[in-house]
Amino acid sequence: MVKRALEQVRPSLILIEGPPEADALLEHVHALTPPVAILLHDEAEPENAAFWPFAEFSPEWQALRYADENGATARFFDLPAAASIGDDGPSGNVDPIGLLAEAAGFDDPERWWEDVVEHSASDPIDLAGAIAEAMVAVRAEFEDEVGERTLRREAFMRQTIRKARKETDGPIAVVCGAWHVPALLTKPTVAADTALLKGLRRRKISGTWVPWSHGQLAAESGYGAGVDSPGWYAHLWQHQDDVVPRWFAKAAAVLREEDLPASTASAVEAVRLAETLAALRERPSAGLSEVNEAALAVLCGGDEVPLQLVHRKLVVGERLGEVGEAVPRSPLAADLQRLQRKLRLPADVQPKQLKLDLRKDTDRERSKLLQRLEVLGVPWGKPDRSNSLGTFAEMWQLRWDPIFAVSVAVAARHGTTVHTAAETVLTQAAQEAKRVADAAATLSKSVGCELPSAVIESRNALDRCAAMATDALELLAALPDLARTVRYGSVRGTDPELLRVALHGLLTRGAVGLPLACRNVDDETAEHALSTIDGAHEATRLAADDDHQKTWWRALHALVKAEAHGLPTGRATRLLWEAGELTSDDVAARLHRSVASAFVAGFLRGSATLLAADPRLFGLIDEWLTGLRGEAFDDALPLLRRAITDFTPAERRLLGERVVAGETPQPAADDEWDTEIAQRLAAHVRSLLA
Repeated sequence: MVKRALEQVRPSLILIEGPPEADALLEHVHALTPPVAILLHDEAEPENAAFWPFAEFSPEWQALRYADENGATARFFDLPAAASIGDDGPSGNVDPIGLLAEAAGFDDPERWWEDVVEHSASDPIDLAGAIAEAMVAVRAEFEDEVGERTLRREAFMRQTIRKARKETDGPIAVVCGAWHVPALLTKPTVAADTALLKGLRRRKISGTWVPWSHGQLAAESGYGAGVDSPGWYAHLWQHQDDVVPRWFAKAAAVLREEDLPASTASAVEAVRLAETLAALRERPSAGLSEVNEAALAVLCGGDEVPLQLVHRKLVVGERLGEVGEAVPRSPLAADLQRLQRKLRLPADVQPKQLKLDLRKDTDRERSKLLQRLEVLGVPWGKPDRSNSLGTFAEMWQLRWDPIFAVSVAVAARHGTTVHTAAETVLTQAAQEAKRVADAAATLSKSVGCELPSAVIESRNALDRCAAMATDALELLAALPDLARTVRYGSVRGTDPELLRVALHGLLTRGAVGLPLACRNVDDETAEHALSTIDGAHEATRLAADDDHQKTWWRALHALVKAEAHGLPTGRATRLLWEAGELTSDDVAARLHRSVASAFVAGFLRGSATLLAADPRLFGLIDEWLTGLRGEAFDDALPLLRRAITDFTPAERRLLGERVVAGETPQPAADDEWDTEIAQRLAAHVRSLLA
């Protein structure tokens, strides 16, 4: 309707609702493929930013395209971004479309608007007049509920219109939300509007066009333009004839791509049902509600799951817009785009798994880029460490989110290229590190990003923090990151021996202080100690030499002998037993002595799979448990339950199967049974395995 109205009026100037700081970007409209968005940010604080999204079917976008194609001038005339970015002031809660729909007997405002406006055959100028008349009536009824922010916006709009009328001889068209129309038709004095605008913030604003997506346009995304069904409206715009048949052809294709049945005959039947529903409801044509109901009944067989797939891929849609090369960008954003092209890593809003072989130059460069972006707060890729792929392979999960454009704008303060910006961030983090674990994490990131100067700075920070640290757990907590760095250092061009020396130093000092660090501690600290021991043990196994591994074993032995908290002591006991450093008799003796402590929980924590697979461990626990009598058994059960709290139902079933598969002792004679204990034990075991 907007496009038809502009073609009829043929204005010399079009004023469009939007921030005037974006006027300089309008010359690039022809180089854009929607959905796109204007991104404006405060130059002093780039994190203060806002988006103005446009879809192909947006009235504002059609106005911009009309101006670009017909030689008309277009300007934005809303409140400046300098005043509005970060302004969360109330704008009023009136829903005029909802009120008009309710007055017309509709329970769905979108459906009312679609029937009355979208499918109207009226002259567009007459229709605009009718909408204006309706809005004037609603504004008059609810004028007291209009927020101050809205009033200031409208005052600025009127000021801009006054200025435009003085400068323009030909017709002027205004494209804005219908709610503002009554305020633009009134004629307050210039002084009154000036008073409303007094005290507006002044900031230097920069901006650009960025690709946007239908998913981000959806209202539920949190960064949307209030469009619940952008994919549906894009379809309506592109296929104004045969809307419903083309829609069901797409829906059937989506379902077949997922190996779900969707025949052509079913699609035809769905078209008939949607059109019949529209006729029964006296609608001018089938809308989204009729299309969804027909799809659910015919294509999806009443199953909501495939309908949700259609909703995600078609109703919302997965389209990502494009921005031309000539559109101005920050140097950092331009460098990122160059690297994306060079490494053949296009931004995509759809999740993608990427496996990298670090022995190949291109894959190694891709890994460096993803890791550097992660340092810059642009998590385009997330490393997947769920599977061990060896030293030379990495797995990443990629998904580009259009809001990363803000993160890139914020990161631009650190440098003009991805390389220099990441180096600056890591160097600063190393210089500010106060704890050993922080320095070790920064060192690990620096090695992964292959930034030599940041590696040196982080290595110095590690030495500095370690020299000041007195807590053994703090020293040992840094080992996992450092071990991974040692392991992958040679792949990343860093001398692993330089890193191994640092690991050995932390291990030696942490091992000496471990027993004392676990004594006289509360349960929370004991939990931290347990996880620290697990991490340090794995790090030692992966990266320490033989002599320092022996140092670690001595530390665990000392912890077992110390009067320390049961959680870390129990874990140390199990690690020593698994390695053959303690005998089963030693463990059994400690189990029998520790009924009143957290030792059992520490010994068994995270052991479900090991319990089921290792007959030695299973037999050890079984012998200990069945050997308990009377009050000792009752005291042990809460500890046992706490120990297996983290076991999943599947792991509990696995243990049950292990019990069934094992050798069952022959039943004793009746007079040898303690019936009370047996019944209590059976009930407890059933509850534990439930």
